[in-house]
Amino acid sequence: MTKCDVHSPTIITALCRLAVEAGINAMRHYHAGVEIEQKDDDSPVTLADREGEDIITHGLRHVCPDVQIIGEESFHESSITELEDCFFLLDPLDGTKEFINKKTDFTVNIGLVEHGRPVAGIVYAPALEQLYFTCGDKAFFMDLAPEPSAIETLDISTGREIKTRTADEKGLVVVASRSHRTRETDDYLATLPVKELVSAGSSLKFCLIAKGEADIYPRFGRTMEWDTAAAHAVLLAAGGSVEDVEGNTLGYGKMERGLDNPFFIARA
Repeated sequence: MTKCDVHSPTIITALCRLAVEAGINAMRHYHAGVEIEQKDDDSPVTLADREGEDIITHGLRHVCPDVQIIGEESFHESSITELEDCFFLLDPLDGTKEFINKKTDFTVNIGLVEHGRPVAGIVYAPALEQLYFTCGDKAFFMDLAPEPSAIETLDISTGREIKTRTADEKGLVVVASRSHRTRETDDYLATLPVKELVSAGSSLKFCLIAKGEADIYPRFGRTMEWDTAAAHAVLLAAGGSVEDVEGNTLGYGKMERGLDNPFFIARA
């Protein structure tokens, strides 16, 4: 039994509420304007990132107090050298570049990992008013505006179950990164019967496959575990898979890599 019951609607509702609260905070900065800092790896970070992580971390300590929390911002500033068997991976604002450039495809992500596998995930896209979440072994979607009233009235039972579709091998809908397209990605795409190429930012690329709106997402570029864990869980629950380029299931807790992911391919 996990330290955080992923089959409990009460627990999943609480996690969704934290994601929405962080999303509301992000939208406040989105409309008011953001100050941008550069991290050591030259990636951008904003106050919305830091505040969002604080909101989620504080809430998780009440919802699942015995579970280790690994957040994108705090990990870089900590001296964590060992992970427990069960831990949260947080990306309070995935798609910071989209956020800064006033795009709408940025997300709040809460993923729960157990024994190297993502077992629960919450992905909230506040500007798009979309919430994706798992409960047990199923994935769900619901429309949800980033309003304070939504936190208290959130009812996950109104979510619509989502599943991947059967890909048409004669013509695939491929989703690719808007901000991180690479030559290796283009080389891989040249090997596929691509019917349509959809550009999207953040973890929404996984969610498009989970929702049955796309077939494959190749990622030949750097990602961190907190970038993928939540949406990976959603895709798994919807019937999809994520493997590295050698066909191995993408796992989590890779401290020897600094929680960096290898190149991977997500598919229905």
